[in-house]
Amino acid sequence: MMRLLFIFLFATSFFFLSETASGQEYTHYVLIKTNLGNMKVKLYNDTPNHRNEFLKLVNSDHFDGTLFYRVIQNFVIQGGSSDSRNAPAGKHIGYGNSAVMIDAETHDHHFHKKGALCAPRQPEDVNHFKMSDISQFYIVKGRVWTDEQLDIIEKNNNIPIKNRLKREFYVPRKEELDRLKKEDPHAFNELLRDIKQKINFEYSLSDYIEFSDAQREAYTSIGGLPDLDGDYTVFGEVVEGFDVIDKIAALKTDKNDRPYTDVVIRVEEIMQ
Repeated sequence: MMRLLFIFLFATSFFFLSETASGQEYTHYVLIKTNLGNMKVKLYNDTPNHRNEFLKLVNSDHFDGTLFYRVIQNFVIQGGSSDSRNAPAGKHIGYGNSAVMIDAETHDHHFHKKGALCAPRQPEDVNHFKMSDISQFYIVKGRVWTDEQLDIIEKNNNIPIKNRLKREFYVPRKEELDRLKKEDPHAFNELLRDIKQKINFEYSLSDYIEFSDAQREAYTSIGGLPDLDGDYTVFGEVVEGFDVIDKIAALKTDKNDRPYTDVVIRVEEIMQ
């Protein structure tokens, strides 16, 4: 009887755990504490490698005692680098000595709105695959944009791409197209259609920019950094403490963008 009861309880527990696993996924939160206030941050579940590696570092106290060492008004506040811990005034702080490199996890629906939690990385000339350094992080301050300004960003990025593809696929066939247009309109249309398909396909694989309604809504209201979208992994967002972002971003800094007033970091996971 006891054995049957045990089997029943085990099966019930397994069913409950399976339902939890297959139902709504648990959302992780961390609290970034500073001497200028605290920020509550939600981590995204669809950037699992960044979430998991970040939480490992949080729970091993990796970030505790480090600084927001790079602060640029209307841009970002960046911190967590191991070489910022107890760094003397004026010391240049960079990538530290404990970088944790992981593959990028970029998604169109996660973008650089104000409060976005993001992973920095080394430049592409030494980091061809745009791998993230999760051993530090930055939070977006940014600025508010107009729709017209966002249109200009799109055009400045996309027109050169279209011109390059036109030179690659259309220009070499122009004489042939001109001839076919006079001699064989049907063949002309077929060739032109084929060229357009190739251009459209290559364009879809390029780094073109087309801001979504969600991006435009965020960038024209709370602000952000649309120029960085797609180049860096956004793996969370501030949900409380936006005033702290403003306080830190407003600090006076030296020539290396380090605040004259140290902003010391402690990070802990919050169990919801």
